[in-house]
Order: sequence, then structure tokens, then C-alpha cells
Amino acid sequence: MSRVLLVGAGRHQRRVIQRAHELGLEVVAVDRNADAVGLAEADVAEVVDFSDLGAVVELGRRHGVEGVVTFAAERAVPVVAAVAEELGLPGMGAETAHLMTHKVAQRRRLAEAGVPQPRFAAARDLHEAHAALETVGVPAVLKPADSAGQRGLFRIEGLDDLDRHLHAALAESASGEVIVEGFLDGREVNTLFVIRDGVPSLVTLSDRIRPAGVGFGVALTHLYPSTLFGYGLEQAEETAGSSLRALGMPVGIGYPQLLVGDNDDVDIVEVAGRIPGGQMVDVALHGTGVDLIEVTLRQALGEAVPDELVRPRFSQPLAIFFLTAEPGPLPTGCVKSFGGLERVLSSPGVVQADLFLVEGETIRPVQRDGDRRGYVIAVGDTNLEALERAETAARLVDVEVE
Repeated sequence: MSRVLLVGAGRHQRRVIQRAHELGLEVVAVDRNADAVGLAEADVAEVVDFSDLGAVVELGRRHGVEGVVTFAAERAVPVVAAVAEELGLPGMGAETAHLMTHKVAQRRRLAEAGVPQPRFAAARDLHEAHAALETVGVPAVLKPADSAGQRGLFRIEGLDDLDRHLHAALAESASGEVIVEGFLDGREVNTLFVIRDGVPSLVTLSDRIRPAGVGFGVALTHLYPSTLFGYGLEQAEETAGSSLRALGMPVGIGYPQLLVGDNDDVDIVEVAGRIPGGQMVDVALHGTGVDLIEVTLRQALGEAVPDELVRPRFSQPLAIFFLTAEPGPLPTGCVKSFGGLERVLSSPGVVQADLFLVEGETIRPVQRDGDRRGYVIAVGDTNLEALERAETAARLVDVEVE
């Protein structure tokens, strides 16, 4: 029986453990949190901070793992690549992992390849940040060079905003670096690819609906298929694929995010080299029948992934609606009680739903991905019908706050 090492064992990573077991694999899971829910389901559980690369390599060698994976964990991607290299296992390589997780390095490589993207500049202190903003102009976006989940993300309208938010953005960066990018208006689109032997194959292209205000980077809804058509759709597919080729990703799941302007101009927001969070794995699974977790596990073990596991088997319109405070249906405040998930799951068109609520926790206005407290996935004859069904079901959740 083959054994894989899973880096990170939280709520979202449990799905990898469950799917691995269905495929007849053993799982060695590592997480610094002894209470991580995935540790209880793994065949071997190790309480290890995965930032300690030497410790992760040692336990991987000790347990004789044959593959290394992560799921929805940006900071684990370089660790997975480095552990695979140290143990002589399949992977994307440490250099590529750096390009896929460090926004400054990624922007520079995309610029060298001529891939369309916003103006950008890097900074490590206030003086450099002022110079970066002068180069980029306003409005702009400030973000850590190596973080995810919208942590440390701010819209910048001038020097006062930059001075106010720079410290928070730097604090989210392990390398102590931020990137300032030009703010672009347009429709945001997510793409998912499977890369085999350096060749990206498109699985899904979906719309990513965001709020206005401080939470502008957080997805409130995913719609599949995208409402793009014609030339705009062709440009989105081509630009997304060219970004992955430029970054040299040899194998894995590619996740380019795009902005499409009114004239169908397409720019790269950023590119991830992993299965993303935010239920994007379910866009592929429910929308096309492609199981990205199975693909990831097979690639980690060095198995050839046949076309039938990558090629979409159908195209099912769907919507993923996230449960948040305004503009979502949840109230703000300290959670006293909650319920209604059973009613949501039995609502017409709903195929999957979950709540991420704990009594005593505080529901805050949307600013980062962690402010989403659950989701509803619904299908329909069109993506708009699916969205209506998901929104209707979401209103069946009962949350009492104080």
C-alpha cells in the first residue's frame, strides 16, 4: 500500500485524507496544531510545524512516504516541493514553487515572458513603498509578497492609505516584502488547469464575484460556467495557459486568476500552483466531474494521469455562495447558537453545504477569506438559476449573536 505525506491537516485538508483512503492509500499527516481535525483521521499523525523543513524531511524518510502533497495551503507549497526534492520524490521543484508562491518573483517572470498583468513594484520599507506607489500610480493594491487568503490586502488611494496599511501588509510576509500593483476594474475569472509534462489542460473557467469596500479581494460567489463568451473567453483561456507555461510548472494543479476588462483585455491577477481553497475543488468536481484531489495524489506518487481523469465529463451549471456578514445573510457579533444546515442540504438544487461556525467566535465584516463562515453549492439548468437556489438555501441558516 502506497503512503503519502500530507503537509497540513486542518479542516480543509481532511478531504485529501478521505479521498486517499478511498483510493487505498495510507496518509502520514503533519500539522503544528495537535487539535487539527485531520490528524485524527490520518493513519499516522505527527505534530510538527511544517516550517521546520528538516523535521518534515526526517519524518517523511522515517515513515517511507512515496509522495508529498498539500491542499489549499499556500505556505505549504514550497515545503512540499523541498521535501520531495530531498527525498527524491515527484514534484514541481523548489525553484518553480518559489515562483508560484512569491508574488514579486512571479510578476518578474511573467513580465519577462510578456504575459499581460498590472504595473507592479516591490518594497521592504516605507521609503521603497512610496517609490513603488509613485511607479504604479493610484488606485493601487498593496499585498504581502508571500501570503494568501487576502491577508494583508489593501486598496490604496494615496500615500495616507499606504502609510496606514504598510505595517500590516509587511507583518503578513515571511520574507518581509510587499508588492504594490495597479488596481484594475473588470470581471474576475478563475481558471483551473491540470499540468502534465509541462502542458496545461483547462478544466474550468468560472466567474468570481467580489464585494466592494475593504473586502474587495474575497470571493462571495463562484459561478460556473463563466459568463464570458466569444473573444473574451478565448483570450482568458490563452492568457491563463500562457502564465503557467511562462512559470515553467511541470506538473500539478494550476490556478491562474484573471481580470477581464470591458474591451476583453485580460490581465493576470496571480497564479497559484496548488488546489486552491474556497471550494474551487468543488467547481471542478460538481461542474465537470474532474476530481483534482485524485489527480494530485496520483501525480505525487509519480503515476501517469490519463486523459479520462483530466477531461471534463460534463458541464453542469453551478453556484457556490459563501456565508458571510453583509453583504451576505449572516449577522455580525459573537455567536450564541446556530443551526439550519439540514434544511439547507434538503433545499432544491443543493448538492453540498457546510457551516464553519463555533459558539463564542465573532462574525466580523468581510475582509479576508477567513471571514467566510460556510458555503452552499447548488446546481441548476443555468448558473443564474443555481445562484438563486444557493442564495435561497443560505437564508435557511439560523445564527443568533450577541
